Amino acid sequence: MYIPQAILFDLDGTLADTAPDLAAAINAMRSKRNLPAVNYHSLRPFASAGARGLLGAGFNISQEDETYEPMRIEFLNQYESALAIHSRLFDHVRTLLRGLDDLGISWGIVTNKAMRFTNPLIPLLDLQEARCVVSGDTTPHAKPHPAPLLEAARRLGVRSEYCWYIGDDLRDIQAAEAAGMTSVAAAWGYCGATEPKHWKADAIIDSPLELLELVRAKHLQAVGS
Repeated sequence: MYIPQAILFDLDGTLADTAPDLAAAINAMRSKRNLPAVNYHSLRPFASAGARGLLGAGFNISQEDETYEPMRIEFLNQYESALAIHSRLFDHVRTLLRGLDDLGISWGIVTNKAMRFTNPLIPLLDLQEARCVVSGDTTPHAKPHPAPLLEAARRLGVRSEYCWYIGDDLRDIQAAEAAGMTSVAAAWGYCGATEPKHWKADAIIDSPLELLELVRAKHLQAVGS
């Protein structure tokens, strides 16, 4: 685990709790079809999986179903119409980001969320101080492909091995490994269908403050060496 020169974060489920608005979009679609709402806690674990995961949880359909694509478009339009009603940063994320700034460590965001959502959402969440924002359609590939992470490292001017990537989904850990970055599982996030202990991440962190302490310890190690 290299001492970090830059920290990159996933957005949904890592920096920000966006699940309430994503789940609301699914239940708005169900309401239009005269279907009862799905319990929020049943939808929350799938928030990091985007439309694919949420439509699967909310309507039991997969990408192979002929109805999937029109429903995916409907879901995205519904979500865009109410993008940040209940979304907020997770507790202590602001303290974490300020702590990184104090240490002189650059931080950025790499998300599979498309730019049409990321661009307006970042200022609404007061994350515009990020040194770079790479969205799901910034490069030709989305995570778990390493291209978005490597693009973020290029923008920050930091070699990939000196970047840490923090995420709450198995794809985040796979992308970090493929990019040659230190991978950190954000266990406070949504985490999907499998527990972080099965992801083979370089580290598992239970809170943003725990991450800050780990980074500070590594920074002190660098200063003392």
